[in-house]
Amino acid sequence: MKKKLTIIGGGITGLSAAYLAAKDGWEVTLLEGSAQLGGLMRTFKIAGNRLEHYYHHFFTNDAELLWLLEELNMTDRIEFTKTTMGIFHDNNIYDFNTLQDLLRFKPMGTIDKGRFILSSLYLGKMTNWNKWENIAALDWFYKYAGRSATDSIWKPLLEIKFGPNANRIPTAWMVGRLKQRMNSRKGTEEHLGYIKGSLQILMDTLTKKLTKLGVKIKLNAPLIKLLIRNNTLCGVETTEGLISNGVFLATLPTTNLIPLLSKKAYDYARELSKIEYIGAVCTILEMDRPFSNIYWLNIADPGFPFGGIIEHTNFISPKEYNGSHIIYLSRYFARDDRLASASKNEVFRIMIEPLERINPQFNRTWIKNSYVFRSNLAATVCSLNFSSIVPKCKTPINNLYIVNMSHIYPDERSCNNAIRIAAQACKIIGIDSSMVPFRSSLAGQIGFN
Repeated sequence: MKKKLTIIGGGITGLSAAYLAAKDGWEVTLLEGSAQLGGLMRTFKIAGNRLEHYYHHFFTNDAELLWLLEELNMTDRIEFTKTTMGIFHDNNIYDFNTLQDLLRFKPMGTIDKGRFILSSLYLGKMTNWNKWENIAALDWFYKYAGRSATDSIWKPLLEIKFGPNANRIPTAWMVGRLKQRMNSRKGTEEHLGYIKGSLQILMDTLTKKLTKLGVKIKLNAPLIKLLIRNNTLCGVETTEGLISNGVFLATLPTTNLIPLLSKKAYDYARELSKIEYIGAVCTILEMDRPFSNIYWLNIADPGFPFGGIIEHTNFISPKEYNGSHIIYLSRYFARDDRLASASKNEVFRIMIEPLERINPQFNRTWIKNSYVFRSNLAATVCSLNFSSIVPKCKTPINNLYIVNMSHIYPDERSCNNAIRIAAQACKIIGIDSSMVPFRSSLAGQIGFN
């Protein structure tokens, strides 16, 4: 008889695990609580094409993603393009791509420019993440990168990403973030990848492959109950019926599992509750003209409702969108932030109000269409010594395994790293995942021993 695996959650982690298990001969059922697969990779129709709800790009060293694309005969669908970055500071836009750009960056002192380079190289190329888990990143940057470098670059970026939690993010997380980017670059140039036609092409191709391999995919099947007897998960009850026997892999955020565990596994649920999440909102504007000539513009001035302007059509040609120009206005938010409960109309109003400060020529008449997407569980808050609360993939409950965003630490959340942690979870369960390359990613190192 085939070994049986039920996967809870239809994001890229769950789908990748389903692919590996089915390929290894397991009987696989995948449960998704909503009507659509993909999780944070979901897409929508815009300007004659499809686009992700939340901006996505890939790095040249994303070995796990490139492996999956090759498995699916999709390598011809990805293209890498040179991209540009900028920083908005003191009401000025500064290009931030080359050494010459750094030298022209007025908010940073001359000595701190040198310290900025050396400290960035040290974190991104020369140290181990676990050496810096108990030191807050902001404290580290003030000490080693200097005050002007920290105040003009690192502090605004951490505050936009983590809000009130910015001062307790470990330096280890910055090691993961900088290694991810630096290992992808050639010199000062950065080439980023994108799948022609959006991630929907990957989702559709992977779903067809899973169906061909015999994977049963159940949509609109949220969990109602975990059937735990004698510390063993015997089955799960969903709106689509009961599934019993075999082993279960939950790819949900821990906060979604806690209510289902609290009665039968209270102590374990309490341990999982230590992991905090932050939300993210992206307001997407389809416009009749470009906003700037920069792909990724970081906002380092206080008082803005967004932390970055990602101009997608400075990355992918407007020709792919019938000549329209598309920008993301992105922001992470805490649970009690105004953006967490604001209506979509209010979010739109809040987001576009300050655009004229960045581009004085901007006019609302440029906007052809607007869209607002929001997730309250977009990323984990990686506090000091975060590795100590990352849960084991093999839980204390027999037959139940978990893998989710927390297992990506100290690396940054990405499609590639979701595939990596799926492969690690499969290995723990006893599924062959040895064919998945494991190179530059720092994800999947904690909770899998």
